[in-house]
Amino acid sequence: MGCARPEFVRVGAVPHHVVVEGAGPVCVLSAGLAMSWFDWNPVVPLLAPHRTVVRFDRPGHGLSGPAAAAPTAAGEAHRIAGLLDALGLPGPATVVGHSIAAFHAEAFARLHPGRTAGVVLVDASVEERARVPAAPAVRTALAHAAATALSATGAPAALGPPTRRAAVRLLRPGRAPDPAPAALVRRCYATSRVLRGALLENAHYRAVAAGLLALRAVRPLPPGAPVTVLAAPASPRWTARQRALAGLLGGRFRSVPGTGHLMMLDAPEVLAAEILAQ
Repeated sequence: MGCARPEFVRVGAVPHHVVVEGAGPVCVLSAGLAMSWFDWNPVVPLLAPHRTVVRFDRPGHGLSGPAAAAPTAAGEAHRIAGLLDALGLPGPATVVGHSIAAFHAEAFARLHPGRTAGVVLVDASVEERARVPAAPAVRTALAHAAATALSATGAPAALGPPTRRAAVRLLRPGRAPDPAPAALVRRCYATSRVLRGALLENAHYRAVAAGLLALRAVRPLPPGAPVTVLAAPASPRWTARQRALAGLLGGRFRSVPGTGHLMMLDAPEVLAAEILAQ
């Protein structure tokens, strides 16, 4: 197993924090809104003996630079491709998307079919009838204004780390604690940069979902590339929506008992096994 290689690569004028570990076929891990590269820590040691594992922070997340533009489904797909190019990893990759990053992973497969070995969606965001909201520029401006106002009060430093901790507990079964190191949580979540990135991504959530729906109409998934949808059993309705997503994508569905939304923390061995099975 190779050593971790943390580095910064520039994609679209934004420095992206990337960590590359292991050897073998490429696997890209992308976490949900306001999550960071270290949220994959429990999974990586299980993958790295068999895969070249790439995990990165989107703009305004983790240690990456601030976002230069509002996110789009196509833009996030091209971001993954750009990161792989910058790392010199052009070959087919298994792309793993958690939560909102499931939109990005599916968009990558549709826009870069020749570079897709497989897709794993982890408790994916699902928006069956999303439409592009009106006035996207206004949404961007409001997100920036809210971040500026909150930062002026010192909210990121005072509230960022405890809010992160509380959110992780709420999203795990039995309110299990956040395993992330305190120093890393403070380094990321006490910054106005991460607050701004989370608000911007949240403001354009439905626009990204609508962009993916548009891609589904014109860009098929690559034939032969397996798709797996893993779901936490939050409720019968949620399970049904995840199962329907797997059916729509021609993929395999698996409900993972004993997990919450942060499946990479709750069942890393299951997630790793599903990725390696592709």
